[in-house]
Amino acid sequence: MDPANNPLLTDLYQLNMIQAYLDHGDTRTAVFELFARTLPPQRRFLLAAGLEQALDFLENLRFSPSDIDWLRTTGRFKQNMLDYLAEFRFDGDVHAMPEGTAFFANEPILRVTAPLPQAQFVETRLINILHFQSLIAAKAARCVLAAPNKLLVDFGLRRAHGAEAGLMAARASFLAGFAGTATVLAGEKFGIPLYGTMAHSFIEAFDDEAAAFEAFARSRPDNLTILLDTYDTEAAARKVVTLAPRLQTAGITIRSVRLDSGDLAALAKSVRMIFDQGGLSGVAIFASGGLDEASLAGFARDNAPIDGFGIGTALTTSGDVPAADCVYKLQEYAGLPRRKRSEKKATWPGRKQVWRRYGADGRMAGDVLSLAGHDQPGEPLIQPVMQGGQRLHPPETLATIKLRVKRELERLPEPLRQLELDATYPVEIAPELVKLAADVDRRLQSGGTRSTAQP
Repeated sequence: MDPANNPLLTDLYQLNMIQAYLDHGDTRTAVFELFARTLPPQRRFLLAAGLEQALDFLENLRFSPSDIDWLRTTGRFKQNMLDYLAEFRFDGDVHAMPEGTAFFANEPILRVTAPLPQAQFVETRLINILHFQSLIAAKAARCVLAAPNKLLVDFGLRRAHGAEAGLMAARASFLAGFAGTATVLAGEKFGIPLYGTMAHSFIEAFDDEAAAFEAFARSRPDNLTILLDTYDTEAAARKVVTLAPRLQTAGITIRSVRLDSGDLAALAKSVRMIFDQGGLSGVAIFASGGLDEASLAGFARDNAPIDGFGIGTALTTSGDVPAADCVYKLQEYAGLPRRKRSEKKATWPGRKQVWRRYGADGRMAGDVLSLAGHDQPGEPLIQPVMQGGQRLHPPETLATIKLRVKRELERLPEPLRQLELDATYPVEIAPELVKLAADVDRRLQSGGTRSTAQP
């Protein structure tokens, strides 16, 4: 079995709690919500992503006989627990923000309503799926905003933290606005367009650089891209000018060249001049090599003639912000609202809805976090997506999600679009939610001490 689909890919404490819940008879309906407690300065917004994989996980969650046998050998769990897991099926309800929706601190992107052992058990994998893709989608969106109208390609598989991470990064970056990926499996699995050139090793395998260019061109003539910077970038550009007419007679057109090292802005200007003077004004310049949104913004300021970028390590690891404070918290159990009151980690209780308002210019003007069923002005963002363990709608296409992201990025306030570190976005807590938190505190207070903790 693929480890990503194995129910044992979880934290031990989930299983410990199921045993205790079963022993104590705590199997009534629970409500959990997944959200980011806070956002770091480098992420003034996130993009909801990974819902498709989350729903797939919930629909197909099963313990095999071998899983049960192994759990028995650990000696940790009683027979009642093993029997429960043998018949385990998720039959709860799920509400969520559509993939590609921009969200902010304290705003749930997923709500699970199910018997307590079920809702508890799925915590680890849901955070694992949704946190990672949302984080990568936001990183990719920042690159898109920093390099408008440029071709952006995911080059990050080799530095991703594992196979699934590389594959899901390709998906998340594509829905956020990238043109495609170098990860072949993402093409097969998701239909994402594939992009690829050549490595320096191919050039080095030949004694003559121009001969390497020609050999590759004749072998791979479609969408031909030649790597220039193995030795002397400007000398390589001149070799391309010399080679291009000979290839053209064979019906082969050089579409682009790639720069991967050095002062990319300066080299791009030099190469562009060489190509324009040599009659290759139609050959595009593509750059890669340790790039991120700050690099892309710098190229824009320098008016570097670069038409596209391959973004690798910084994208698939979200290098500047490798984790967000994503959590999955109990908000209601057995019909009563619940909340955590820990210092700096207090939560708002109850089932919630996010309402988004827009200004006259069509841009996002602010959100209200309210209790579900308490209507507020604006657009409700959280929608039902699963009932009784079954999806309510077919999976959305990535093309549909890409269009939603495009619209979301267009509707961000300008400071967020400009990636300003001090940009803020107003998220108001509805009065009834504040009142409910106080009511929960009064109900749960003990020893005459009342919590005044706030999220």
